[in-house]
Amino acid sequence: MTDTILPPADTAETDPSALDKRRKALRLFAFLLVVAAAIWGAWYFLTQAGRVHTDNAYVGADTAVVTPLVSGAVREVHVGGTQQVARGDVLVVIDDADARIELANAEAMLVQARQRFRQAQAAGTSSAARVDARGAEAMQAQARLAAAQADFDKAQDAYARRQQLAASGAVSAEEVSQTRAAWQTARAALTQAQAGLAGAAALRSSASGDLASAAALTAGFTADTAPDVVAAQARVELARLNLERTVIRAPISGVVTNRNVQVGQRINAGAPLMVLVPLDAMYVDANFKESQLRGVRPGQPVELTSDFYGSKVVFKGTVKGFAGGTGAAFALIPAQNATGNWVKVVQRLPVRVQLDPAQLKKHPLRVGLSMTATIDTRGQ
Repeated sequence: MTDTILPPADTAETDPSALDKRRKALRLFAFLLVVAAAIWGAWYFLTQAGRVHTDNAYVGADTAVVTPLVSGAVREVHVGGTQQVARGDVLVVIDDADARIELANAEAMLVQARQRFRQAQAAGTSSAARVDARGAEAMQAQARLAAAQADFDKAQDAYARRQQLAASGAVSAEEVSQTRAAWQTARAALTQAQAGLAGAAALRSSASGDLASAAALTAGFTADTAPDVVAAQARVELARLNLERTVIRAPISGVVTNRNVQVGQRINAGAPLMVLVPLDAMYVDANFKESQLRGVRPGQPVELTSDFYGSKVVFKGTVKGFAGGTGAAFALIPAQNATGNWVKVVQRLPVRVQLDPAQLKKHPLRVGLSMTATIDTRGQ
């Protein structure tokens, strides 16, 4: 019969020294765990507490849409897409033939307006001379009327005396007839003199009206300040301005984007030709949850990173302000929160972050790039 050999009994559980070593290891692990937690807590309190974070942030800019102010055919296009231009650079040139014709026409109308003003001045001088001449004629007519009145009175008195003497036979009938004829002639001459005076007065009044009309057009004005001349000058300035507008220049410095104009194309005033994106005036709209904004105030520092440059490039920014409403409030189809089946959803409010121009110059961004933003609220 074969004897069974049993394995030696495990004495580790009963060995006091082994148990003591295990307790020491557990105590060391617990101590290290507490120390790590304390270090992490201190790190979080010193560096992360009071900081709010979001990756729902995007680069934006106040872009400039280039539109023509006059219509015409495109003669030259000096820029292409992605090209960087400076303020004042020539972008597009429109055919200026029509604008030059309009300018020449406006200048001719200005010359005509000045000529009409000078004619009005000359007419005023001529009217003043006619007034003086008509005044002299009226005085002459007045003198003739006075002479005719005297002759009439004399002839009437002679005729009356002859009639009285004819009754007694002192004068002949022939003499009475002669004095009567003389009286009738004097009366006709008086009537003619009166008509002449009335005609001279009418002519003088007409000349005075012409003088007043000419004075109303020229009094207080010069060949440069007359209303018609000023209006014609304004048309010249407008035509000259339209001629200058055939050369379209960059309103700001930036990168040409979305160019949709070609040589020979007929463009209308107000049609968008391209967009200029200013690389030195970028900002970030960070969409934070409303629960994250309790301690956020304008002026607080912001750290931002972009996938475009990676985490090694950290942009420094400043909270500039808050949007007037959440994205849902200004959506094309706003949320209908006043319904029976309502579920509260935490909204996001855009926070405008102003970037450092020096960093933007060194590391240019583009509109629409995503950013990660962290606001430090501990300072305020």
